[in-house]
Amino acid sequence: MIKYSVAMGIRMICIVLMLFVHGWWLLVCAAGAILLPYFAVVVANVHGGAQAGTVVRPGAIEVYRKPDESGPQ
Repeated sequence: MIKYSVAMGIRMICIVLMLFVHGWWLLVCAAGAILLPYFAVVVANVHGGAQAGTVVRPGAIEVYRKPDESGPQ
């Protein structure tokens, strides 16, 4: 989540800088403002917090079977 927040912060800086820069710098800032959200989402999804194969279900019910009372025969 920190990487995503940093990328969105840089995007906001690019948007503000677009108001003040001219020439090629305007194109660089526009490209940053347009492309950063895509790359931020891709990086956030690839390097997610959950490990592969782990399913987290809060509030899941676990069923326990009552031991057989007759015992071994």
